[in-house]
Amino acid sequence: MSEVYFYHLQNQPLEKVLPQLLEKCLERGWRCVVQAQSDERVTALDQHLWTFRDDAFLAHGTDKEANAAEQPVLLTTTDANPNEAKVRFFVEGAASENLEGYERAIHLFDGNDPDAVDGARAQWKTAQAAGHAVTYWQQDEAGRWQQKA
Repeated sequence: MSEVYFYHLQNQPLEKVLPQLLEKCLERGWRCVVQAQSDERVTALDQHLWTFRDDAFLAHGTDKEANAAEQPVLLTTTDANPNEAKVRFFVEGAASENLEGYERAIHLFDGNDPDAVDGARAQWKTAQAAGHAVTYWQQDEAGRWQQKA
């Protein structure tokens, strides 16, 4: 079974949080897949991960590229895992019930969007029912992540 984390974004946007979490995964030697619901979001994240900091970028690619299997971070709209990632991120409400082979699945959801919160609750119930270890994380005022459940 996979560990399934839910990150409740309230104080910082996805564009700030996702690169930080991806960097932590890569430091551990884990390949990652980021699944979005739209090609537009994949395109925006693709551009952002090259420029999110002046002194750094995250090597990555999309599943539309010929070398997708070689990417340390792969952006997609499907639930395929061509780069044999150990961590799968779900953004903008994307989801998959197929978590086989992943050490960790991470749902990032906008806590200021009622539909996103409802979607995260539904995914929480699905993950629990499937027997995954589920935890919920929320940022404190200083921006540090606190485990709440």
